[in-house]
Amino acid sequence: MHITNISEAKTTLSRLLEEVQQGKEVIIGKAGKPIAKLVPYDPSQADRTLGGSWQGKVQMAEDFDDLPDAVMDAFLGKGTP
Repeated sequence: MHITNISEAKTTLSRLLEEVQQGKEVIIGKAGKPIAKLVPYDPSQADRTLGGSWQGKVQMAEDFDDLPDAVMDAFLGKGTP
């Protein structure tokens, strides 16, 4: 594994991005230790669907967005001393 240091990555970013476009992974390091990896963008990973084991088990109450006056007064310091 070849590690490109930060200063080299800054000066050769265009070349590194071309390598990534060709399918290569580029490792950027600091003091010889890897801290980041440039990989080709995969648009198929961008679209995620919600669901999982909680799908259909959770419902939002119809009055969820309604804040009772007593709660708002408590936030504003009104009412009780």
